[in-house]
Amino acid sequence: MVPVEMEVDDPRGWDFVDWVGPDASASIFRSLDDPADIVRAAAVSRSWRRFVVENEFSKSICLRICPEIANFTSAEEVSRSPPQPHAESSHGVQRKALERDYRIYSYLSGALVSNSPSMDCILQCIGASSTDNFPDETIENTLIPHDRVKHRPSYWSSGGHDDPDAPETLTYRLNCDMCIVDEIKLQPFKAYFQYGHPIYSSKAVRFRMGHSKLPHGSDSFVTVEDENLMAIADDNYVWTYTSPEFPMLQENVLQSFKLPRPVLCIGGIVKVELLGRVQKQEADDRYYICICHAQVRGRSLSPVFMVDTSDPAGYSVLKYLPDAKILRSEDAMLDDGSESLEWHSLVARYRRMRHLAIMNVLLGPEEFMDEDDIIGGVLMDEDDLGGMLEDDPFV
Repeated sequence: MVPVEMEVDDPRGWDFVDWVGPDASASIFRSLDDPADIVRAAAVSRSWRRFVVENEFSKSICLRICPEIANFTSAEEVSRSPPQPHAESSHGVQRKALERDYRIYSYLSGALVSNSPSMDCILQCIGASSTDNFPDETIENTLIPHDRVKHRPSYWSSGGHDDPDAPETLTYRLNCDMCIVDEIKLQPFKAYFQYGHPIYSSKAVRFRMGHSKLPHGSDSFVTVEDENLMAIADDNYVWTYTSPEFPMLQENVLQSFKLPRPVLCIGGIVKVELLGRVQKQEADDRYYICICHAQVRGRSLSPVFMVDTSDPAGYSVLKYLPDAKILRSEDAMLDDGSESLEWHSLVARYRRMRHLAIMNVLLGPEEFMDEDDIIGGVLMDEDDLGGMLEDDPFV
């Protein structure tokens, strides 16, 4: 039997958190950089789980991995079956909210550090700041991984400008509204049909990511000039990330611009800023920028995670759909009368975007059909298509 005096002095029977103290324990927990370590710590005992949950360590590690998460004003769990209302004390409500946030951010932190392969996440074009010869030199051409189709040049061209510092922008919508983006690729166009084969690159590039404030569906590419200007105007977007500037080489190759860290694109909008011009066209002695191909490389966090950006003030709410991980067939989507309306709305939105993404890959614009290995203007990349379909519960 342990003597009474040793029961007080011997720390072996004490809880580590109590022994070290809450402040020192919190410093130790915050030094952990692997999300799995936070989850393991919460599984040690009830007191450790309470300490982890109450101090929001899972949310803290998410913020360290992707600071863009600070843009979420709240996080909500959306289940297939709506919760049954029942009376609870204020302490019970607060405890459930902390447990919910711990659950959401624990899953999110694991998704943020996943080593899943990246793919081209562009779903469609929204618009370009200018276009020289529309529709022959439209931004839509940048979705084609070739600089010619049916022996004709395929590229986007800006309007001509006398100022070599005049910028241009290309704006794209991604295939989901929660994407981890780590790399953007651009290929300047080499005008093989002009004397000297000039390459119309920009001096530098910069990237913005965020979400639209326009009503859903109104930010797709349109041909009317004033509507296009509205679709690309910065005032109509909330930018949650802006990259540093990267120099662009005046070379006709697919150039990789690796971001300093993986970025969470909240809202699925990416704007490519082409900063400065280096090449004049001999015919009119004006500067142009031409891009023949663009890619936004990353991976989707949907359907498990989605975002609600409908607040007019620009706030965004993280939506966690835990049941989306277990759906594997169309039959599972049949309405049995017990599923929440919010669940149906989010799932329907996700399925629409996935359907558009897959159809873009399989079919593409009809005018770009070729007899060779181009389908719908897009070279079938088995890795990209496989990445789109893999583990997708709605396909």
